[in-house]
Amino acid sequence: MRPPRTVSRDRGTGEWGRARPIDRGTAAIMPGVNDNVPLKIVEAIDAALGGGDPVVVATVTTAGASTTAQPGEKLLVGRDGATLGEITDQALRAAVLEAASQVFGAFPRVVLETLYFGRDGSAVTRRSQARPDDAQVMVQLFEAPARLVVVGGGHVGLSVAEIGELLGFGVTVLDDRPEFANEERFPMAESVRCGEIDEELDSLTFDHNTYIVLVSRGHKQDEIALRHVVGRGAGYVGMIGSKRRTATVLEHLRDEGFDAAALEPLATPIGLDIGAETPAEIAVSILAEITMLRRGGSGRRMSADRPRMGAPAART
Repeated sequence: MRPPRTVSRDRGTGEWGRARPIDRGTAAIMPGVNDNVPLKIVEAIDAALGGGDPVVVATVTTAGASTTAQPGEKLLVGRDGATLGEITDQALRAAVLEAASQVFGAFPRVVLETLYFGRDGSAVTRRSQARPDDAQVMVQLFEAPARLVVVGGGHVGLSVAEIGELLGFGVTVLDDRPEFANEERFPMAESVRCGEIDEELDSLTFDHNTYIVLVSRGHKQDEIALRHVVGRGAGYVGMIGSKRRTATVLEHLRDEGFDAAALEPLATPIGLDIGAETPAEIAVSILAEITMLRRGGSGRRMSADRPRMGAPAART
């Protein structure tokens, strides 16, 4: 018998895929968004993030003698090239648009950066270092919070949700057992869903900013979940299990006709090798891998390149 479906929502973000609402009051706490920003730009940021789309806001902070722009001019740029606001110096505007388009493709993400632009003849070009007459433009990337979908509300899933929330993820938890999928067990989650795993996953939308962690109570449940997330555009899909078990699951999916190219990016066995044994340690290894991929890290020890100290001098 199918357990009753319970869904908790609106932990500050509203429905799945909706960003936290922005208004004149809450905008002041966001870096780069304050009462000096036209309301139409604030609303445009809200609308873009609500749809899961990043935007860049460019603000002229220093005009310099090389441009006719004025400090405080702002231009919002969407990933599709749509703009709102204005930088009145058209040559500077064109250069800023080109720079903004590069921000969207940068990896790891650069969230806030000051760029320098100077005039070369009739054109304005970006410089690597500021010169006395150059314009300075603060370029800021706004993205909807990354989403962490945890399939499995057991001990590991609970630790993953707790650490994920601490790292700033919007957490969604799925399980088919009411005792493991409720608000009391997961107070940190934005959404807790209890029901058939395949149906719950099918009801969600994924994008590059969605990270899916499969840590259910058994490989059969993880295999079911995997069928319903592969090839749907998530930025990361990881599945817990031994090398032998995960290889068996992947073989089953290949036999069913799943594209090998779609299965190749799967992180399974999940996590970094840190010798994890407890649920909390396993969660650390999982979130460490996700953070490494998000931020472009190597996973190496920070001290690995430190010059080695010589042997201590013998005492006399």
